[in-house]
Amino acid sequence: MRVYHFLNAKYGLEALKKRRLKVSRIDDLNDPFEMLGTDLSDRKLRQAFLKTKSDLAKDCGLLCFSKRWRNPVLWSHYADRHRGLCLGFDAPDGLLFSVTYTTKRTAPDKLFSDDQSVKEKEMERILTTKFNHWRYEDEARFFVRLSDMDSYSGHYFFEFSEKLKLTQVLVGAEASISRSDIEEALGKENAYIERLKARAAFKTFNVVRNRKQSMWI
Repeated sequence: MRVYHFLNAKYGLEALKKRRLKVSRIDDLNDPFEMLGTDLSDRKLRQAFLKTKSDLAKDCGLLCFSKRWRNPVLWSHYADRHRGLCLGFDAPDGLLFSVTYTTKRTAPDKLFSDDQSVKEKEMERILTTKFNHWRYEDEARFFVRLSDMDSYSGHYFFEFSEKLKLTQVLVGAEASISRSDIEEALGKENAYIERLKARAAFKTFNVVRNRKQSMWI
């Protein structure tokens, strides 16, 4: 599956140079309802969920992607108002979990099923459910184990590989990032990676490829 990750210019170029993406920590995500999309009006259940989320955050992180790059809101929110980069990756479908969006928090009944497979399916649903207003992200998630913290930054990273193969670099419409900046960051061994400059479309509210080469020096 082709998925996209948005970054500002500084961290986007750094990701290209170091061939890695920063892993998001579960307890640092920007949605307070993250992994708490079930009806938690019962106090004991609420405490159990909060503990489960806290325990999971100790060992597990995630990479967040969008299935599309043309939405201008994504560029505004996650690529420094169109001044950053969007990186396109190919990743095996089996490693990606599509997020579903809902307007209501669901009952937790299936978590108490005697069928283990039903419980596991319900936990997967909880891990990948968000409020409907996040729908514009069209998110896909890649869960990873936390290991080997970077001692300099204090963050965890996931290196580019066949599991996360960089295939496209899209430069924001308002970015001052030059072709030479991208070439320097990618190095000589990445000729197969497509380089694109984005622009605002003329007839729709989409971001599209700027095919006028002279507009990107």
